[in-house]
Parts: sequence; structure tokens; C-alpha cells
Amino acid sequence: MRVSREKFAENREKILGVAGVLFREKGFESTGVAEIMKAAGLTHGGFYGHFQSKEDLALEVSRALIDRVKIRWNEIITSAPDAPLDALLNHYLSRCSVDDPGGSCVFASLVQEVSRSQGAVRSTFNDGLSALVDILSEIVPGDSAQERRAKGFTTLSAMMGAVILARAVESRELSDNFLFTTRDALSPAKS
Repeated sequence: MRVSREKFAENREKILGVAGVLFREKGFESTGVAEIMKAAGLTHGGFYGHFQSKEDLALEVSRALIDRVKIRWNEIITSAPDAPLDALLNHYLSRCSVDDPGGSCVFASLVQEVSRSQGAVRSTFNDGLSALVDILSEIVPGDSAQERRAKGFTTLSAMMGAVILARAVESRELSDNFLFTTRDALSPAKS
């Protein structure tokens, strides 16, 4: 049975959304096409009408999620012109980022898996991480563009590392310490 263009587009968006959550929760390798389609309420066979392969889906999902991170970071920064870095740190270094991997940062959820891959997804992550360094370079303190760029790299590394480590431990207290001591160390207000 053929579906309308509108329904086809709706189904594709549903697949992308479900895949984005499942990939962040379980990783690319541990998430199968059948699982994605079932979670989307669609048949397994319908997948190939939308995507050539799981790798194509992973690439499209990665691009969309990375774009979403950049948009969200810019919204947070714009909403707090007097303390943009603190606003971003409070958002990112939060229990929500740790407790909801399927709904939070694609980088903290998938960077370890991407580091073992090659090709377009890895290149997409490369470009996305560079864009986040650029965003941070505009809001971190520093006397020169070169110093702010260096601080952008260290800030991004510390932020993502704190979330990854906070997710890895069992103790809520230890998890919170990774988040909140990192936030305090990076905050210009605490310096």
C-alpha cells in the first residue's frame, strides 16, 4: 500500500527521532534497524524506502543532533548576555545531561563509539566539535583570540568529560562531584 508524501515524510521524521534517542541510549552498533522501526511503530521492511543503510541513518541522525546542539547552545548564550558561559555550564553540567542520555548531548553519548569509527559520521562529529569550540571561544574569558580558542578546547573537553564520567559511576555523590566541581572550576563567576 502506497502512502502519501506527507505520511512518508512524517514516517521518516519518526524514524529519525526514534533512532536519535536509541543511538544516544545504546550506541550505533547496539541498535538494530528492526528495533528502530518497531519503536517507530513501522515495519522493518519499510526502512529501506527511507534509507539505504543503517550507516546512512546514523549519518543523518548525527547531523541533525549536532545541529540541534549548536542551536540550543546559541539559544542559551543569547538568553543570558550577562553570563553566557555560566548559563551554558549550568545547562550542560546538570543531572538532566547525565540521567537522560537519550535526550541529551549527542557528543557525550556517542563520542567514544565514533572515536572507533571512520568515514562520514566521524567527519561530521569532527566538524560539530570544531563548531562547539568556536562557540565557546566567543564566551570564555581571555586576552586574545588565541587564548580564548585554547580555553574553548579545554572548556569543551572538561564539560564533556565531566558528563561522561558522571554517567559512568554508580554513586550519585561521585557523579554530582564530577558535574559540579567541573562547573565551578570553569565558571568565570567563581574565578
